Amino acid sequence: MNIWHFSEQVSSRLLRWNVLNILIGLLLLPRRAFWRGLGSQAIGWGLINSAIAILGNEATRQRRLKLEDSYSTPRLNKESHNLRSVLWINTVLDVVYMIGGWMLFRSAKREDGVKRGAGIGIIIQGGLLFIFDLIHARIVPDAPSGQSDKH
Repeated sequence: MNIWHFSEQVSSRLLRWNVLNILIGLLLLPRRAFWRGLGSQAIGWGLINSAIAILGNEATRQRRLKLEDSYSTPRLNKESHNLRSVLWINTVLDVVYMIGGWMLFRSAKREDGVKRGAGIGIIIQGGLLFIFDLIHARIVPDAPSGQSDKH
């Protein structure tokens, strides 16, 4: 598998997961305050991540089509390096999100269910993204030496 196909798969997985995320969030909205806070985070993160998946996939597709050397070994390796770097940076940011969610949860008054739910929601979303980014960063393919893979 080449990096172009892998990148498309990552975007597709991110989109499918976040459509489910939005649906779960919508199911939580009519519930008690804590669950509304949690659900609002699922919806918000789901919308943002879905947009990232759609726009990122289209930008990558356009770049692949414009490059004359899009399937050369050096280009495939450069694209692999770039995606791997982005995923590792995101993995670190995911930890920051979880810390922020914990701080929000801890700062909320006990009776502020929405704020407490939002904090836990951020922790959950950051944790899921951490797993997603970590797994994908570790399996980004490199081009085989001296050849390219157009399929």
